[in-house]
Formats: sequence, structure tokens, C-alpha cells
Amino acid sequence: MKNEIYLTKDGYKKLQERLNYLKSTARENVAKKIGIARDFGDLSENAEYDAAKEEQGAIEAEISEIEDKLRNGKIINKNRIDTSKVNIGCFVKIYDVDFDEEVEYQIIGSTESDPSKGLISNESPVGQALLGKKVGDSVEVIIPETGATLKFKVLAIRV
Repeated sequence: MKNEIYLTKDGYKKLQERLNYLKSTARENVAKKIGIARDFGDLSENAEYDAAKEEQGAIEAEISEIEDKLRNGKIINKNRIDTSKVNIGCFVKIYDVDFDEEVEYQIIGSTESDPSKGLISNESPVGQALLGKKVGDSVEVIIPETGATLKFKVLAIRV
């Protein structure tokens, strides 16, 4: 069973824009490259042709991946988010016990996650641990790669 794909409206729009670019401009550019490479002659020893065909394959794979995300994705509706507990789409302010600091994250789908910007995936260890927690709850997260345990306290939840 596949994990559900959650997208913000902005994330959905960006995927649509990327898909439109790939289907029009990128496909057209790579088709031109293939045409030019064919003009060089013998395709069996034509590095330009091989590179263009490889690029074409990568573009088609990305198109397929994006179409799948758009088809199966669920758009996060801010008006329907229950802020009595941490849910996908919420901003959650937490106190990091180890670093003695407050940080805020938005819990979103893995497609848009970017921890450096405070966007963490619902599938990440921290995201999974925070889901369902309420203000005042303490959370311990074991990071699989290192075995380290992180300790947080939920301070606030908002949309």
C-alpha cells in the first residue's frame, strides 16, 4: 500500500507548472537534441544521441512521477485542520530540550518537505512522532540513522 501524498495548494500548483514545462519545453528541447544527434550519422557510436535519449528517459520518468503525485495527492485544506492536536498542515511550535530552544515546523507531505525551511514531512521520524500530539505533550524521537533520542515539548499548534 502506498503512503498518501499530501500537498499544499502551492505545492500542487508548482507540480502542475513543472509538469507543463516538462511536457512542452523540455520534451521539445530533447527532441531537437535527438534530431541533431541523428544527423551526426551512425547511432551505434554516437555519444550525443545516447545522452539525448538518456535525458529523454529522465524527463519521461519525471513526468510519470509528477502525474502520479497529482493524480493521487490530497490537497491540505487549511479550513479543515483540527488544531486541537498536531495534524498534517499544522504549524507546531516545540521546545527542543537538548538545544534549549523553541522551533516551529509545518508538518506537510514528503514531496514538499525542506527541513532547512521548517517544513518537515509527515513521514519523517519527527513528523510521525508529533502527529496526534496536543499542546503540553512531551515527545521522544529516536533517529534511525544515528540512534540519537530527541526530546520535544509541544508548545503551540496553529494553521
